[in-house]
Amino acid sequence: MIELIGFDGDDTLWHSELYYRAANEAFEAIVGRYVDLADARLHDRLLATERANLKLFGYGAKGMTLSMLEAAFEVTGGRIGAADLHRIVGIGKEVMTHPVELLPGIREAVEAVARELPVVLVTKGDLFHQEAKVAASGLADLFRRIEIVSEKDARSYSRVLAEFGVAPDRFAMVGNSLRSDIEPVVRLGGWGVHMPYEVTWAHELENGLEPAHRERIATADAPAGIPRAVAGLRAKAAMA
Repeated sequence: MIELIGFDGDDTLWHSELYYRAANEAFEAIVGRYVDLADARLHDRLLATERANLKLFGYGAKGMTLSMLEAAFEVTGGRIGAADLHRIVGIGKEVMTHPVELLPGIREAVEAVARELPVVLVTKGDLFHQEAKVAASGLADLFRRIEIVSEKDARSYSRVLAEFGVAPDRFAMVGNSLRSDIEPVVRLGGWGVHMPYEVTWAHELENGLEPAHRERIATADAPAGIPRAVAGLRAKAAMA
């Protein structure tokens, strides 16, 4: 029987990736003054730089900005000017200060689930930025606990569940990323509600889910479908 529901933050409760996509477009416009973007494979090189830096900088706008600066310097052979490097810093600041816009109907969906079961927020990224987004979202009062982690992996989820005294098979996670929100939980023996977002960072598109795992995952096309998906998983878990 499912006893606890977790919710992701970025692109599950509020819009996020769209702002990163806009930042990438602005970054390409700056670097495109120095190199042919197609020949430079700028998108691929920036993604590779971000991945290489994850263990140093973590997730979020700050890590993205530092990776942009590094990639811009390398791609242009050091020719990029100081003013344009400063503009890239400004891109990062804009992402850090963008307004928090909730997905339509998400508050009602979380409230509906919270009337049946305790809910927790489990989100990853820069601590200050995530804290600011949670505060601005107006949703903090709905959650029993808010966990901001550096990585969403089996260890992080196991720690949260241990603190609640809940076994993995009694937990379900709601999120847009199969890689971060769903796979680690399902591999532990838990359940997942996948709500795809309109755009997803390439790093989050990769996952190692196997066909057997799909039996423990429900899909919601929009926030309004989350309570129904959770109810379906609860029924399935009760029969397991």
